[in-house]
Amino acid sequence: MNAGKTKYRVMSGDQNAERSHNIKTGNNSSLEKLEEFKYLGTTLTNQNSIQVEIKSRSNTGNACYHSVQNLLSFSLLSRYLKVKIYRTIMLPVVLYGCENWSLTLREERRLRVFENRVLRRIFGPKRDEVTGMEKTT
Repeated sequence: MNAGKTKYRVMSGDQNAERSHNIKTGNNSSLEKLEEFKYLGTTLTNQNSIQVEIKSRSNTGNACYHSVQNLLSFSLLSRYLKVKIYRTIMLPVVLYGCENWSLTLREERRLRVFENRVLRRIFGPKRDEVTGMEKTT
């Protein structure tokens, strides 16, 4: 076993339990303990916090948006197709592995903010139905 490559991480709700683990191999070398690591595209942390992951995914989603921005701003493309592009290209980038996430309301709101921002870019500003002027709300 190559101790230089083998590392471990403790998953526990008890902060004191993490400190008590000291793993040694057969040749008396210690394994390095990780505070966080990336597994199947998701960053796992000691506190099982998903906030860093959501921020990272939002940034990746923004980069994805900017890569297709010219296509989404093309006026001959229907809104239906623009939303289809959003759902098939950008949304999977942001939500990959999300079925394993335990979201708080704050984190759920962050994801909704990302979605609303992209959809506003696709649909443009809200307009008053009577006057046709942009709404300021």
